[in-house]
Amino acid sequence: MITATGLLSLRYDALVPTTTIALGVVLIVLGLAGYFLTGAVSLTALIPAAFGLVIALSGLLARDERKRKHAMHAAVVVALLGFLGSIRGLLQIGSVFDGTAARPAAIVAQTIMALLTLGYIVIAVRSFVQARRRRAA
Repeated sequence: MITATGLLSLRYDALVPTTTIALGVVLIVLGLAGYFLTGAVSLTALIPAAFGLVIALSGLLARDERKRKHAMHAAVVVALLGFLGSIRGLLQIGSVFDGTAARPAAIVAQTIMALLTLGYIVIAVRSFVQARRRRAA
């Protein structure tokens, strides 16, 4: 017998690999946009795209039930590394608004990446907790 809560949990877990792929695609777009919109002068603008590629590939692997656990954990580790690497931009976002930022595009891209990866980490950890509770029940 499947309860409403169980059905929501199953549906939520099924959406997490799709969310992972979507995050990867958004990070790829962020990296490419940052690179080309700033005149393609710095390869470091492509860093979000590199993280996005790995995360999207993990999401694709997670569609296979047998590979889901490892692929999702890998995606979260990569997202955590991305968050830790981009948190500096989040802390410097005030300098963009007051006009003192030396590289405002980099700070904005880092801030977006930090917020996206943090949100994804929260969603994924919640999914992990729900999956563990279901297995224990």
